[in-house]
Amino acid sequence: MSRIVWILAVLLSHWRRHPMQLATLLIGLISATALWSGVQALNQQARTSYDRAAAIFGGAKPAMLVSRNGAPFSQQLFVDLRRAGWPVSPVLEGRVQIGGRSYRLLGIEPVTMPAEMGNAPTVGRAGLQSFVTPPGEALVAPEVLSELDLREGATPLSSDGTLLPPLRVQAQLVPGVLVVDIGIAQRLLKMPDQVSRLLIGKAKGKRAPLETVAGEKLRLVEPDAESDLARLTDSFHLNLTAFGLLSFVVGLFIVNSAIGLAFEQRLPMLRTLRACGVSARMLNAVLLVELVSLALIAGVVGLVCGYLIAAALLPDVAASLRGLYGAQIPGQLTLKGEWWIAGLTISVAGALAAATASLLKAIRLSVLAAAQPYAWRQAQHRWLILQSAVALAVFAAAACFLWFGDSLVSGFAVLAALLLGAALGLPAILELVLHLGQRGAHRPLAVWFWADSRQQLSGLSLALMALLLALAVNVGVGTMVESFSRTFISWLDGRLAADVYLNAANTAQATEIKAWLRERPEVEAILPGGRADAQLGDAPIEILCLADHATYREHWPLLETTANAWARLRPGDAGLISEQLARRLKLAIGDRIEVPAPGGNWSLEVAGIYADYGNPKGQIAVNFAALIRRFPAIPQTRLGLRVAPAAVPALIASLQEKFGLDSRNLLDQATLKAESTQIFNRTFAVTTALNAFTLGVAGIALLTSLLTLSNSRLPQLAPLWAVGLTRRRLAAIELLKTMSVALITTLLALPLGLLVAWCLIAVVNVKAFGWRLPFHVFPLQLAELLGVAMAASLCAALLPVLKLARMQPANLIKIFADER
Repeated sequence: MSRIVWILAVLLSHWRRHPMQLATLLIGLISATALWSGVQALNQQARTSYDRAAAIFGGAKPAMLVSRNGAPFSQQLFVDLRRAGWPVSPVLEGRVQIGGRSYRLLGIEPVTMPAEMGNAPTVGRAGLQSFVTPPGEALVAPEVLSELDLREGATPLSSDGTLLPPLRVQAQLVPGVLVVDIGIAQRLLKMPDQVSRLLIGKAKGKRAPLETVAGEKLRLVEPDAESDLARLTDSFHLNLTAFGLLSFVVGLFIVNSAIGLAFEQRLPMLRTLRACGVSARMLNAVLLVELVSLALIAGVVGLVCGYLIAAALLPDVAASLRGLYGAQIPGQLTLKGEWWIAGLTISVAGALAAATASLLKAIRLSVLAAAQPYAWRQAQHRWLILQSAVALAVFAAAACFLWFGDSLVSGFAVLAALLLGAALGLPAILELVLHLGQRGAHRPLAVWFWADSRQQLSGLSLALMALLLALAVNVGVGTMVESFSRTFISWLDGRLAADVYLNAANTAQATEIKAWLRERPEVEAILPGGRADAQLGDAPIEILCLADHATYREHWPLLETTANAWARLRPGDAGLISEQLARRLKLAIGDRIEVPAPGGNWSLEVAGIYADYGNPKGQIAVNFAALIRRFPAIPQTRLGLRVAPAAVPALIASLQEKFGLDSRNLLDQATLKAESTQIFNRTFAVTTALNAFTLGVAGIALLTSLLTLSNSRLPQLAPLWAVGLTRRRLAAIELLKTMSVALITTLLALPLGLLVAWCLIAVVNVKAFGWRLPFHVFPLQLAELLGVAMAASLCAALLPVLKLARMQPANLIKIFADER
């Protein structure tokens, strides 16, 4: 043991003499671990919330029975099924307004709740009598009390003046839901003897066939047949994971560069240790101990930084998931111990991966061969050929993923292979450009400039790869976001064509409001609306109704349509379908689709395909009268109003005063657009922040590479100083060389970034969401990124250049004194 400690002390002495290399190594590991662990913390927080939601709502875990048309059904079916041997438990869902906020009210029957429901069976059993006996209890998550500024035991009032049961905290519950006994829920929602679905527990004994008990009224939803929050948001989290992985790889470039240079500089030390009797196996073991120790130290710091990054990004992630998918994510970050263990593991694994080449050299090191120091430039040509061959193979793999792949994972595989192939091929392209520059030079100093840049390329290649990847992703994501932004704004103008949107409490109030509005001269048109839910195949869909009015004919965002699409909608045998539904079912104009309806399947001809961004469900738009005929039970509470813009504020104020509508049930077009735009901006704020982090890590990679190479550059620069070039001129030449290769890399990154943008728009987005955005190129954005990249390269090169400009002549003279 003392021998191992002695060898370790000798190896650690290198870091004391080269603190900048140690800082480089630690910065690389900290950056890689921080960005990766930060993204995983966000994903873990979200998925924990999904588990809480699934455990309470039933999610996709238990089988269930629902009505054919998705509407509530009679409680008597629950009684009949229980008598027929079916282990079912009733659930009623609705919404209540409390303090201007909308909450989901969930009515359960705790005695019959299936045991496999996780947290749900226990929510009412701890105090069963108080839970079911009037006034009962409303179980809520701790976040709900904070939102309402109430204490446990308080009895809040709903917006319609109904007194709710006292609140009791249940930590397992997801935010945004109130759980009550089903009898209390039926009273609060004014739905006596009605249930929304029946959860099915494990069968014990025989049971009668479903058709003999419920006829055609109910259908069975298998555990895997209904999309849950985790599946709906997989694309969002996969996007975050891809950015975290990219940042992790860029950070490992720094580690690989630092470890490789340290190994080369420590070769005399390793040779001496071998000559003193240290075996190659023991030497490699101590190198492993050293590396793992440094990785653990950097991992702890990286985890703390990752926690801070995740905490900073969590509000934007929560807003995005809430706005896009309705997923409620707590605003405070809570992490399990597994996250810390995984973070340290990934830090150690990343360090070992980055040091693999150096460790293999160390274990194969012989005493005599160690006297000849390794230099990266000795094998540069051979490695360029090998890297180029691997790059071509990776590009071929990308083409295969693009051609044969048919999933979201294959879409990201195309993107990953494209970036990896470009990074591997970068050194060969730079070598070719620098070689052409050297051939075109005539003056001795110019020839040396290009030749020395080629020689220096081996030490900078990893940092330049990191810069290429970071810039390409910035260009790609920036182009996609800007394309989406322009498309989204024009799409909102089409979807939100009415000036005021109103949602009445019930159909009776809607009828009263319409009668009142007809007497208002400023109201130009009343556009009734509504929607029904149905199940098409294994996925839920929305059936949206549109009034036969010029507002929709002139503004609806149609992508493809027949010549007389709107006229075809009037008889009720045709509809418009969303782009994602058309792609999922492979439907085209003129095809027919069978939609489940209460009176039997509703056969619709596809008269048009329209854009429906941000909706995880497929959607069908039909004529208003046709939907009411097919789904007579749907509430007719939605209204759109065409109003003169100047009269909108006064009309909204009058509606609020006369009918008691709040801001959630009465919105003007400008407010809706502002809220939608805010959700959009916060959605992409996360990727923008990760883009900035990745570009920052790439800048650090370039800085650390230049710093670690600065001392090894002296033998190449001292002869030039000896023949008369000043230190300042040498510094200017070094700066120009660095900026030249950075400029070439940046210019290569721009078209690569546009290719990444196309891949995101045409492959990943289509696989993830089902829609395809138009592709736009933004020259000003590309010029801005070019300037940012050059500024980052200048900052990275400035410190080594200043160090050279201020170097004492004695350090340069020492180079000649050391020559043999």
